[in-house]
Amino acid sequence: MTTVTNKADNPIAHLSPEDIEALGAELDAIRAEVLEARGEEDAAYIRKMVDLQRKLELASRATLLVSIFPPAWVAGTVGLSVAKILENMEIGHNVMHGQWDWMRDPKIHSTTWEWDNASTADGWKHSHNEIHHTYTNIVGKDNDLGYGIMRVDEEQRWYPLYLAQPLWNFINACFFEYGIAAYDLELGRNLRTPKEKRSEEFKRNLSKTLKKIRKQATKDYVVNPALALPTGSFLPALAANFTANVVRNLWSHSVIMCGHFPEGVETFELKSIPEKETRGEWYLRQMLGSANISGSKLMHIMTGNLSHQIEHHLFPDLPSSRYAEVAPKVQAVFAKYGLNYHSAPLPQQVYSAWHRVVRLSFPNGWLATTNAKNLPSQLKLLYAMTTADKRKRRVMQRLLESAAAKKEMVKAA
Repeated sequence: MTTVTNKADNPIAHLSPEDIEALGAELDAIRAEVLEARGEEDAAYIRKMVDLQRKLELASRATLLVSIFPPAWVAGTVGLSVAKILENMEIGHNVMHGQWDWMRDPKIHSTTWEWDNASTADGWKHSHNEIHHTYTNIVGKDNDLGYGIMRVDEEQRWYPLYLAQPLWNFINACFFEYGIAAYDLELGRNLRTPKEKRSEEFKRNLSKTLKKIRKQATKDYVVNPALALPTGSFLPALAANFTANVVRNLWSHSVIMCGHFPEGVETFELKSIPEKETRGEWYLRQMLGSANISGSKLMHIMTGNLSHQIEHHLFPDLPSSRYAEVAPKVQAVFAKYGLNYHSAPLPQQVYSAWHRVVRLSFPNGWLATTNAKNLPSQLKLLYAMTTADKRKRRVMQRLLESAAAKKEMVKAA
């Protein structure tokens, strides 16, 4: 993606400041309507979801006590995987957003909930609620945009190290909960800081996170498998817990990727954001910087209703169960103001997000100018760029971009 302000065809150029504020007022009205309508039906939904998740997890763990038998292993592993996904996505993520704080139930409240994940609730709420949702898709400011380890925009300078980003994105997907924990701690930046200069806050947060990881690991890889020892199911139960965690990680990573990374989702320059961003301007950035996943009601529940990522970014504090209700109204606002409401099925969004990851791992224009016939020469060029110094690499990059632009012009003609 090129940041929206540097696009030849800026998708928001047709909007006046008055249009943007009118758009914001319409979205505020949608939000207010839901806030006023919250009630017992909403409370019953989240309580039912918590009850279902806990019963499913308990039944799955009980089944894994005899997981030496293959049918029990499969049933227990599938059930535990689904239970972990529900706890993280539809319950934990949304409870910690404060979506259910209005109920004043201390058991389902953003200040008390601690989720089944390696990262602490407090650390996640800071990096996600305060940073990501405030600075959504601002390159260099929103670290959820590539988690600080990937090239996510053409305007970011390409380095040879980025060739490996599809690999480390896959590794990050498999162990996503630990990647998020490291991200919450800003681990890379803090580890580059000399020990004596690291803040006391970082040291405290690191200690809390390590304690949380130990607790999670003990539960999944010691206590629960140990309970299966009498039936000779220690190793199968251990494998089941590991598998369930990986399945949960892959699923949550895919859902997050689909909401933020598909081709067509916009990114923004920090310098283009007004110092005092208005409500309408903030809304507009959320609209352009998110994408939805179309699908069934079950799909929406299993994604924590983050399949309605656009609605979630506009209204992060509304009950997740209401996003399907407000989606048509939001889509109407998009249409009224001539904006693209980005929605597609899960396979299409996953492919698009991974295509972007792969495309941006190469220098700008390399994939666009590569075909079966010229692949050997293109690989030689790529090797030359990888081994060249910075000055030569920039020259080759400009030539590559020029060739890609010429090819695009010929194609358009």
